[in-house]
Amino acid sequence: MPKVKIRRKSTWIDMTAMCDVAFLLLTFFMLTSNFTKKEPVLVATPSSVSEIKIPETNIMTVLVDPSGKVYFGIDGQDKRQQLIEKMAEIYKVSLSPDEIKRFSLIDIFGNPMYAMKAFLNLSPEIRDLPQNNLGIPADSTNNQFKEWVRAARDVNPELRIAIKADQKTPYPVIKKVMKSLQELDENRYNLITKLETAPGK
Repeated sequence: MPKVKIRRKSTWIDMTAMCDVAFLLLTFFMLTSNFTKKEPVLVATPSSVSEIKIPETNIMTVLVDPSGKVYFGIDGQDKRQQLIEKMAEIYKVSLSPDEIKRFSLIDIFGNPMYAMKAFLNLSPEIRDLPQNNLGIPADSTNNQFKEWVRAARDVNPELRIAIKADQKTPYPVIKKVMKSLQELDENRYNLITKLETAPGK
C-alpha cells in the first residue's frame, strides 16, 4: 500500500506583538535607567557591606585615584557654571562664556586653576587623556581642593559629600582629603564602596 504523503505547509507566525513588546521594554529601560557619570580615571573601590544608598541629586563627588590625584565634581549644569565663575573670580582667571559653558558639561574634573583655561580649550577626546588631568592641588601650601569645596557649598548648601577612592590609594592621601574637609567643618561624608553580601545572609 503506498504511503500517504502529507503536504508540508510553511508555518507563519505573526511577530508584530512580540516586536511591540520588545520596543516597549527597550523604551522603558531607556527612560528609567540612570547613566553613569563619565570619570577621568577608573577607580576600583574597596568592598563593604553597607546598604546605605547615596542620593542621586545634590552630590559633591571627590574622586581619588591610586597615584593620589584628587578630582572633583558636582551635579547640575547651572550649578557647575556658577561654581566655575566663582572660582575664576577667586583665582583671577578670565574665562570666556564658551569656556564656562564647556566646564558646565564636565561631570568630574581634576586640574589646578592655572591650567583650567588650557584644559577647557582641548577637544573632548584629548581632554579625557590621563596626562591632561593633573589633579587638584590639596597640599598645605596650595590647597585648591578646599576652595572648590567652599565655593561648591556656597553655590548649593544642600550638597552631600561622597568620597570615591581606589582600594590601592595610600591612606595618607585619603587622610589629607578628610583633613581638608574637617578644616571646613565638613564632618559628614559618604564613602563610595562596592557592595558585598553581609556575612550570614
